[in-house]
Amino acid sequence: MTVTAPVQSHSGLTRWGQLACGLVCMMAIASPQYVWTLFTKPVGAALAVSPAALQVTFSLLIVLQTFFSPFQGWLVDRFGPRRLIGLGCVLSGLSWVLASYASSLTMFYLTYGLIGGLGTGIVYVGVVGQMVRWFPEKRGFAAGMAAAGYGFGAMLTTFPISNMLARSGYQHTLLVFGAILAVVGMAAAALLKSPPHSYGVAVAKTAPPKASDMTSVAMLKTPIFWLMFVMMTMMSTGGLMIIVQFATFSREFGITDKVLVLGFAALPLALTLDRVTNGLTRPCFGWISDRIGRENTMAIAFVGEGLAILVMLALRSHPLVYVLMSGVVFFGWGEIFSLFPSILTDTFGERYATTNYGFLYMAQGIGSVLGGPVAALIHDHTGSWLPVFGLIVVMDILTGLLALLVLKPMRKRWSGSGLAVA
Repeated sequence: MTVTAPVQSHSGLTRWGQLACGLVCMMAIASPQYVWTLFTKPVGAALAVSPAALQVTFSLLIVLQTFFSPFQGWLVDRFGPRRLIGLGCVLSGLSWVLASYASSLTMFYLTYGLIGGLGTGIVYVGVVGQMVRWFPEKRGFAAGMAAAGYGFGAMLTTFPISNMLARSGYQHTLLVFGAILAVVGMAAAALLKSPPHSYGVAVAKTAPPKASDMTSVAMLKTPIFWLMFVMMTMMSTGGLMIIVQFATFSREFGITDKVLVLGFAALPLALTLDRVTNGLTRPCFGWISDRIGRENTMAIAFVGEGLAILVMLALRSHPLVYVLMSGVVFFGWGEIFSLFPSILTDTFGERYATTNYGFLYMAQGIGSVLGGPVAALIHDHTGSWLPVFGLIVVMDILTGLLALLVLKPMRKRWSGSGLAVA
């Protein structure tokens, strides 16, 4: 049945305007995660701490961003996106401002890690939850566009932050960029609005069948959810390891700031390219999944990332190839943030989409622990990053096969049982 879509939201913006504002909010909270690798060396030296101890900061950021996301999603559903997402943007920026004054590792944990994690979590789960409801017939694309802001935001700040770090130190950099990002995010959040309950769209023929709205309690009792959770955990682990440790293992491979590629310093160039591909992959694979199916797209992307890692490692002695292949690796990873919220909402319905995704998003927190301190410990024990990369390749390929051979038939049986179709 085709339903005519209202073209305006209650805030006066079209749903595309809502998407644009959500994207800006995501860009405003991207830097704490994606440029973290630039801060590890100067912060570690200033606080006189080991890399493993410092990486706990990043794990705190991701764990708190994800483990509280079900509650944060419920708050967004209860009080609306404008207040909560605006608050999240302020907390994210404030975490950097306060971290600039931290004189101990504990204070750095509490500011950059704890406050930053709570702030970014509200924004991330809130924006994605809103977009899958505004665009039910383009769910993969819309979730991908919103998530793309999380990659593109860091793309815009990588070189400015790198330059300010070299010129003025990490404390001044945190202070200035924290204040800027808080103001930008809060301004965009002021225009957000949830779609009305009666909201309808012209559903494309390729759109999935409308799923009944399942509460989080009921969802957590299904094996399909836990399979998705394990799959997202494995993919998050590999991607976050590469994000967190990228500067560290790149320098070990000989790719440093002093190595030039096309006239640019190799390391920040690779980080910038990675943010571009990490952003582009989200709407790209989301759009593909709207057409060929979520599980088929997952298989292509996840197995592709594993193969790209193997090529990057094999050719790591060539700086230009290394930089280019690092971009391909991120193109095979970032799409998890469009595919998983889309397939979850396809399966369990729209009404509780924000809260439900909050539970699935907790997999990112587990991945941060495995990809951060645990990966660093494996490196310290073996003296090489190659065993870590070997585990990641195995998890990538295994997750792709699980999507195609296990998740797809499970969802087909689920849909046919009548439980998932209204």
